[in-house]
Amino acid sequence: CREALAQVRWPGGFRCQDCGQTGHCHLKRRDVYQCNRCKRQVSLTSGTLFAETKLPLRTWFLAIYLLTQHKNGISALALRRQLGVSYNTAWLLKHKLMQGMVERDSEQVLGGIVMMDDAYWGGERHGGGVGRGSPGKTPFVAAVQCTAEGHPIAMRMDEVAGFRKTVLAAWAQRHLAPGTAVVTDGLKCFPGVTDADCTHTAIPTGGGVPDLGHPIFTWVNTMLGNVKNALHGTYHALRPKYLQRYLSEFCYRFNRRFDLAALVPRLIVAAARTPPLSYRLATLDA
Repeated sequence: CREALAQVRWPGGFRCQDCGQTGHCHLKRRDVYQCNRCKRQVSLTSGTLFAETKLPLRTWFLAIYLLTQHKNGISALALRRQLGVSYNTAWLLKHKLMQGMVERDSEQVLGGIVMMDDAYWGGERHGGGVGRGSPGKTPFVAAVQCTAEGHPIAMRMDEVAGFRKTVLAAWAQRHLAPGTAVVTDGLKCFPGVTDADCTHTAIPTGGGVPDLGHPIFTWVNTMLGNVKNALHGTYHALRPKYLQRYLSEFCYRFNRRFDLAALVPRLIVAAARTPPLSYRLATLDA
C-alpha cells in the first residue's frame, strides 16, 4: 500500500516541493522523507486525505475497495464490521473518501445532449407546509449526458439553493460545456441554462405520472429512481447537510462503471490529490 501511494504521489520518483531536488533519504524512525539539499521533511501521507491518520494504509485501501465495488453504496455500520474499527472511525473514513469523490468530480462538465430534471430529497415534516416549499425537502438537480441514440454516458447530481433561473444559470456555467443541448420539462427555471451558451428545449409534461412515463426522460428518471432507492435501502436516513456527498458517491461509481477494476486505483489517486479534511470540515460544523 505504501508503494502504491508513493507511486501516485511521485510518479517519477521523489521530488522536493521546495527546491525540486530528487535526492533524498528515508528516516525510518520518524517515517519521513528528507530532501538531501534543503533538508525539508515530508511524510508519505502529508497533504492528502490520509494525513495524520492512525489507521494502517491497508485499512484505507480496503475501505476504498468496499466503497467502490458496492453498487448501492455501503453504510458506515457495514463498513465498521468489515474493517474492524469503531463506528465513528468508519463514518469519518467514509465521509473523507466521499469528499474526495466530490472534489474529483467538481470540475467535470457535461456536454452534447443532456437531459435534466428537478428533484427533492426528503418529505414534508409533521405540522409543516406541503409541496415544493416544505421545510423537509432539499432540492437538487439531476443531469444525464446521453448519446444521439439515447444511451447514458455520464451524469451529475448537485444540490442547489432552489429552482430559480439565476441558480440554474450559475449551475450551468460551472457544469455544462458551451453549446450543450439541454432538454427539460416545462419548469420555468430551466431556460436559465441559456445564459451559459447552451441551447434549451422544453417538453412540458405536467409533472407526476406523465413526466415519469415520457420516453425522452427515461434515463434521468431512471437515475433518480436508482439513487433514491439506493439511499433509502442502504442508509435508511441521512442528514440533509451530507446529501451532496452521497449523491456524488453514486455519480462517481456510475461515471466509471465501464471499468470496475480501475475504480480502486482511481479513488486512491483522488484521495492522494485531495487536501486533508479535518473533523470539523468532515462533519460540516460551522
